[in-house]
Amino acid sequence: MEQNALNMLRLIRSRRVGAVTFHRLLAEHGGAAAALDALPGIARAAGVSGYEACPEGVARAEIAKGHAAGARLLCFGDADYPGSLADLPDAPAVLWAIGDVSLLSQPMVALVGARNASSLGIRMARKLAWSLGEAGHVVVSGLARGIDAEAHEAALDSGTVAVLGGGVDVVYPQENAGLHARIAEKGCLLSEQPPGTEPQARHFPLRNRIVSGISRAVVVVEAAARSGSLITARNALDQGRDVFAVPGHPFDARAAGCNLLIREGAILVRSAADVIEGTGHVQRPLPLEQPAPKVDPGPLDGRILSLLGPSPVAEDQLIRDLGLPAETLATALLSLELDGVIERQAGGLLARVG
Repeated sequence: MEQNALNMLRLIRSRRVGAVTFHRLLAEHGGAAAALDALPGIARAAGVSGYEACPEGVARAEIAKGHAAGARLLCFGDADYPGSLADLPDAPAVLWAIGDVSLLSQPMVALVGARNASSLGIRMARKLAWSLGEAGHVVVSGLARGIDAEAHEAALDSGTVAVLGGGVDVVYPQENAGLHARIAEKGCLLSEQPPGTEPQARHFPLRNRIVSGISRAVVVVEAAARSGSLITARNALDQGRDVFAVPGHPFDARAAGCNLLIREGAILVRSAADVIEGTGHVQRPLPLEQPAPKVDPGPLDGRILSLLGPSPVAEDQLIRDLGLPAETLATALLSLELDGVIERQAGGLLARVG
């Protein structure tokens, strides 16, 4: 193991050293080794006694665990470290990667949104991700359920990067285990957390800044007024990235965040062409077709309601989204209709009530 990489890992894993402090220490002391030597003195000056930097054995154990998981360590300044992150004041000091790291040097667009996505949101996410991928962009997201998972699935063949809140080898949520494995094989998994780290709430805002930071633009498909997707969008603005949002029905809470972003100046998205035009970056001509959507399994009534919102959806489309025979769906739809939860509209359309 190269000594400088070991020193950089020790420095960022040392107590009270975050990304911003890491970069300040590098700048002030000229390198990770000198910064490690200076840390105890800096701590004493700040009134912290008995301070010790991260022991070399701890860093070596993390490296061994990462290699055992098939992961590579990318340190700030390495040739394979994403150049789009390098200029950020809180750029990750190290990144663990599994899969094709060459994707990190290609044009990237982040696509994020609600976990409880609607049928329209799922179809829009898949269409955008597939079209952007076929046009030459790597699609970045956070491997959450809903919009994130749909975006990754649609862009698997063209290139996708999943930035994780926990360790790069830790599957979360568990329902995305298969997708996690497919991205490891065909795309790239990325995390700044040590391998084996179980994700915690405090990790996700840190994850979100990487999602936006490695991307030239962030597209929000569906998001509540207060959500992680909006945090990612705010990060993107702070980082000088373009922000795009798909508008939604004003009665649908899943559209509130997107509509708010548009009101505040985000670029309205109707198709991938809007994203490409807004970024001014064209790789290849846009394709004309997109794959059929996929829906995660669950109790049937809940699955139906999760796909419906105030905007009407064709019953035929709902059948395709669920992947069920029409006769299987008919009884559940009738029950929901009698309960006043959904309503039928002219033209074979269905909408959620309230």
